[in-house]
Amino acid sequence: GGKNGGRNGLVAVAIDKDKSSQYALRWAIDNLVAKGQTIILIHVVRNSSNCKDDSGVNDLVETTSADVESLDDHTRQIFVTFHCFCTRKDINCFNVVLEDADISRAIVEYVAHAAIENLVLGASRHGFLRKLKMVDVPNSICKASPDFCTAYVISRSKISSVRNASRAAPFTSPLQLHQTQKTIGTSLSSSTCPIPRHMSTARGIERTPLKPHFDDGDSLNCNRSPFCKIRGHSPSMLPDLHESDSDISFVSSNRPSTDTCMDLNFDGTDSWRNSNASTSSESSFGSSTRSWTKFSELSSGTDFSSSSLENDDGEAEMRRLKIELQKTMEMYSTACREALTAKHKAVELHRWRVDEERRLEEARSAEESARMAVELEKAKYKAALEDAQAARRVAELESRKRLSAERRALQDSNEMGLNATPLRYRRYTIEEIEEATMFFSESLKIGEGGYGPVFKCHLDHTPVAVKVLRPDAAQGKIQFHQEVEVLSCLRHPNMVLLLGACPEYGCLVYEYMAKGSLEDRLIRRGNTQPLSWQVRFRIAAEVATGLQFLHQTKPEPLVHRDLKPANILLDQNYVSKISDVGLARLVPPSVADDVTQLRLTSAAGTFCYIDPEYQQTGMLGVKSDVYSFGIVLLQLLTGKPAMGLTHAIDQAIEKGNLAEALDPSVPCWPMEEASRMAKLALQCAELRRKDRPDLGKVVLPELNKLREIGDEDA
Repeated sequence: GGKNGGRNGLVAVAIDKDKSSQYALRWAIDNLVAKGQTIILIHVVRNSSNCKDDSGVNDLVETTSADVESLDDHTRQIFVTFHCFCTRKDINCFNVVLEDADISRAIVEYVAHAAIENLVLGASRHGFLRKLKMVDVPNSICKASPDFCTAYVISRSKISSVRNASRAAPFTSPLQLHQTQKTIGTSLSSSTCPIPRHMSTARGIERTPLKPHFDDGDSLNCNRSPFCKIRGHSPSMLPDLHESDSDISFVSSNRPSTDTCMDLNFDGTDSWRNSNASTSSESSFGSSTRSWTKFSELSSGTDFSSSSLENDDGEAEMRRLKIELQKTMEMYSTACREALTAKHKAVELHRWRVDEERRLEEARSAEESARMAVELEKAKYKAALEDAQAARRVAELESRKRLSAERRALQDSNEMGLNATPLRYRRYTIEEIEEATMFFSESLKIGEGGYGPVFKCHLDHTPVAVKVLRPDAAQGKIQFHQEVEVLSCLRHPNMVLLLGACPEYGCLVYEYMAKGSLEDRLIRRGNTQPLSWQVRFRIAAEVATGLQFLHQTKPEPLVHRDLKPANILLDQNYVSKISDVGLARLVPPSVADDVTQLRLTSAAGTFCYIDPEYQQTGMLGVKSDVYSFGIVLLQLLTGKPAMGLTHAIDQAIEKGNLAEALDPSVPCWPMEEASRMAKLALQCAELRRKDRPDLGKVVLPELNKLREIGDEDA
């Protein structure tokens, strides 16, 4: 509950010298009482005559006047600790001391007759109570309290149980009236409280109505310190404030107290201190008797002996003791703060030490990991160097065998007169080509190949593309003759058809591809429509089919060496065909199985599409085309340039955002199929040949499955 509860009625806390009372007071101040308000502290002194203690044994003690004074001092000590805490919280206090053999009955009847609307009790230790078969006093009070009083039982600063009030108080408490009158300047010397008249009648004590006594004299307004009421008593009377008895938060701070500690005193007889207590029967109370005893104020004529309080020396001694007590409490507070500061510093130092040890251990682990990584890299480097040396020796051996075979073949061809073999292609004159191209007009130029420009024209009433070899291309003429001879015998649906040639002037006549190159379509040159994913899947399968045809050429396989989107042409129906086979070289059959390789002196083709091992060693194989094909597949998926594309797609797959890397101009990519194609492309683009998949056994079957999915969706 909030603090509104405290403003709706008086708040009382039952206290004793235990931790549960401290928890109860702390909770009441935090939840029921605001700063500047007053809280009532109730303490019950059990009668020492014929009274059973908590263990059930009669406590028979002979009571004398000195015993009464001692009991009074002990009660004062209990209040000191709670006054300290109230002082720190700017809360005023009323002290109420009840004397009875039955604690529960005393508190319940006082609450009923003083109209207390909020009662806070500390919880008992239930395990200890069960062991000793004792009564749970807080819960007994909670159950027996009047129906206009809300009773809280607090256990470790939390509500253990609560019994809410069912109605308002039947009358206004005299304590509340006293506070109101005091606020507006009305001094009340006394007021009558409906205190029960059924007081003890044992040993001649009269039944007299009780009056709560409010004294606003200077001697009772404890504005200086909650210890101001302990006059005429030695410092040994002060409570032991070590941790076992009271929480450190209950110790007064070194600031001046602003609390007003007021004692509410009840007395069953006006002069019980002066009664004769020489015998046990005269000084003890009956086991069933009950009185509300006046806990004396330190004003003159109300407490202690009159002669001691009127003594000037006693007053001076009391002032000196108060000053010493204040200094002692200040020193104690300072010592507590220093102890807490030292403890915090020790904890921080320990934490810093643990962190340093952890960082040191992490550094050691990182150093060990780095050392192991270096050793592993050294081993890998040594193994790679040995593999490269072995491959170089094999390549040199195969190169010598190749040269020997070429010499024998040349000799055999000369002997057999192969030079007289008739041409296997249509031969055009330069005049026919010049007439068709309007003397190589720039308006008919449709592209620039690796070895010269390409023109669109008509020959024999057929649209064709004429590729003209540049005169300054030193390597071009040799390559030209090779391309004519190779392409003249190649016939495949996914290979550009060679229609004819003009050998004298280095002109090749190809079938015309209406949709241009795959590169133009990927970048949408001329603002053309983007290729759908179905068409891209089909193009991938068609290019793989044409490439497989080259690699299966008899008697020796062909390696394209310059496969890229610019060399893949599309006809009117977007059927793809491979062009520019002029860079291909005849290689031994053993190249097909990645065992025998040919060492070349220079790398041809575009840099991003060339096999990395071919660039490093000059050794060519059919899997060099597989690498280039992997890059082409990635471009089909993304529509982006080849530079750095493998790394970008690999990172996208690893992070799970492949969809962001796909060509955004294509709607509704099938992510599962696109992911399969991307992973296949990355396998084809592996740096080492032995890590690349076989074109005919792995790549082509997978692409055919993807093409079938695209055909079904279309």
